[in-house]
Formats: sequence, structure tokens, C-alpha cells
Amino acid sequence: MPITILIGAQWGDEGKGRVVDWLAASADIVARYAGGDNAGHTVALDGEVYKLHLIPSGILHSNVVSVMGNGMVINPISLVREIDALRKLGVQITPDRLVISSRAHIITPAHIALDRARESALGESKIGTTLRGIGPAYLDKTGRAGIRTGDMLLDVEEFAERLVAAIESSNEDLYAQGLESLDAREAAQNYLDAADFLRPYIRDVSIYLYEALKAGKKVVCEGAQGTLLDIDHGSYPFVTSSSPTAGGALTGLGVGPLFVERVLGVAKAFSTRVGGGPMPTELDGPVAGHFRGSGANFWDEFGTTTGRPRRCGWLDVVMLRYAVGVNGLSELMLTKMDILSGLDELKLATAYEIDGERFEYPPVTNAQLERARPIYETLPGWGVDINSCRHFSDLPAAARNYIRRVAELCDVPIDIVSVGPERDQLVINHAQ
Repeated sequence: MPITILIGAQWGDEGKGRVVDWLAASADIVARYAGGDNAGHTVALDGEVYKLHLIPSGILHSNVVSVMGNGMVINPISLVREIDALRKLGVQITPDRLVISSRAHIITPAHIALDRARESALGESKIGTTLRGIGPAYLDKTGRAGIRTGDMLLDVEEFAERLVAAIESSNEDLYAQGLESLDAREAAQNYLDAADFLRPYIRDVSIYLYEALKAGKKVVCEGAQGTLLDIDHGSYPFVTSSSPTAGGALTGLGVGPLFVERVLGVAKAFSTRVGGGPMPTELDGPVAGHFRGSGANFWDEFGTTTGRPRRCGWLDVVMLRYAVGVNGLSELMLTKMDILSGLDELKLATAYEIDGERFEYPPVTNAQLERARPIYETLPGWGVDINSCRHFSDLPAAARNYIRRVAELCDVPIDIVSVGPERDQLVINHAQ
């Protein structure tokens, strides 16, 4: 059973990119199964910062094949741009090292325009999307009106006509909203150039992975966003348009569950969220500022894709406990433990109080969640820098107790924590 599924256990931005990078050291394939360039994975390596939006983080390992699954929606222009940027940083990218599913869907310029128009029309009720065309692309997919990457393998003229027709159809929606329509043929030309570049990378990913798994290859499945943004299991409608949970990995790559050995959840040692929607432990003031940072460093709490400051709060164990159950997590990893250093006391939201009733798991409706008052448990903080810790015994007693308490409350082992952004800034917990 050679598959490890990596899951974001919160609202995304948990630090999955650097965890994938770590797991990739012992993997043959890293396969991404959902989302588009609304994701932002940041990996620090030897003083260089790599920001990835579409390509799996495994691309930074020369012995790993990176796979983009059918569950993704791909902007070909953005993908070509990302490949070029990585090549300039010395990363080798060839069709032997990057495989794109022929069943993934294409984001068109019309999808981006519609995304912006719909968010603007929502006003105060806006969802907070990244405005990259993700939602409209998934709408076309489920509405059976989308264009797939496999269509780029068609005759050039046939692909161009499909693309022009799709953009012209979307122009009708833009016109109805009083917005300027797109020049369909001009937009299509840019996509034709990208299609010509990407054609050698496109193949049937499901068969590719099946053959690899039968041969005993080790596969890491990389998600985008997090469990609490899942289209079915998140705080709908303040969610993404795909399934970043464990089930989404199987459908988003076309692999069966019998190959899965490990489901690793990743969560920050505190909570963050970008965009709209309820967040019971959200804070204002000095503690939120401590979590967020100034924005001067890539490790600070500002979106990799949007640059927006993230909403910050104490670790929400109620939500984390829910993520453990939804995904069937076999273990949990905490990132950014080092950010908690310097706080006199720490709080964990162990339950909610809603209208006089105690909730151990999130309520069904957003209206209830908006009224949720966290029930906190207070733990002592630690004042020392933990960036240089590499063993569980190196950590201050208060940090070890924090990790143990989160593991106990979630009923799942925590074997790894990160104490900084670099690849080697990990603490392996052998005490669980």
C-alpha cells in the first residue's frame, strides 16, 4: 500500500508545501489532486524560496515525478509561466518529470472575468475567492461545458474553435452583467501557444499511476486548500470548488483506496483563514499580530497567491477534531510551533458553547457557527526560541505539553512538528 495522502486539516495555508517537500525525499511520485492556481505552496531550500501555485512541490526533488491530476483546473498560461520561473531557478522540468492529466479542466480568460464579476456582485456577502477563475471552471466542468487539457492534443484548429466558442458563450454572461466582453480569438491565440508548449506533458494519469503503484512506486498525494474549505464538508458556501479531503485524492487522481497506507493531516499550531466565513477563535489585537507577523518575511501570515493578510486565532480543536474524522487521519503534523514562542500563555478551543449547549464538533449551520463561543483551555507558554530544536526532548516542557494535549484532544498521534521554514527545521517526536 504505497500511497500517502497529505491533507490540510484547517482552512488551508497549513504549510503543506514544505511537508510534501519533506515526504518527497522518500517518494517516487508526488501527485496533486485538486484545485488550481488559487493554491500557494512555499518551500524554503538552501536560502532560496520557491513559490508554487500549480506544480506539485515534489518538483524540487530531481528523482521525483510530479503529477497534476484530473481533479485540478489548470490555467495553461499560468502553468507555462510557472515552469519558466522554476527553470530560471535551476529546476529541471521535462515531460519525464512532469505529467499532466488529460482529464484536468482548463481555466479560460472568460472564467477569470466571470469570477471577478460574480464576487463583485456579491458585495458584502462575497466569498473571498482568489479571482483566478477556479469556481467558474468547476461550474463548467459539472455543467458538462468545460474544456479539458486532453483537448490540447487535438488538431490546432479544432482546439481553437472549441476555445473561441467557450469564450463567446461566456461573453453572453458578461454582457448580461453590463461588463465588457472578451476578444475571443485574441485570447485563444495565447492559449494555442501554451497548448503547443504543454502537449508533450499530457497523458492518462490514472493509468500512469496504476502502473506505477503495481510496480511498487511510492506516491505522495498533495492537496490544495484544506478540509474546512471542502465543497461538501466545509462551511458552505464559504468554500472552494473542489474536494481537498482524503476522498478527493482518490477521485482527483483516479486511484483506488486499497493502495492507501497513510493519511497525514497538517495543521498550524494556531488557526488562520483567508476570505469570508465563520471563524470562532478569530482574534484582534496583539496576539493576532504576533501570529500574523509584519509581512516582511515569506513565513508571515499573508497569502502566497493573493498577498492578503490572514485572519488569525487560537488553535480550534473543535474544527481539528472534525478534520480528523472526515479524513480518517492516521496522524497529525503541527507546523509553525516556533511562532508560539514568546507568548506567556496559550489557549486551545476544546469545545463551543452555542445557545447554552456544548458542542464537541462543529454545528451543522453557519448561523450556529457564527454564534459559537469557544470554550478555552489555557496552557503555559514558553519564552525561548525553538528554531534549532531537532528532537522532542530539545523542546521546552511547555511546548511538549502543548503537543501532547492537542494529540490527546484530537485522539490522533502527533509525531512531527515544524519549528521553522527550512527543510531541516523539523522535530521528530519518538515519545508518542
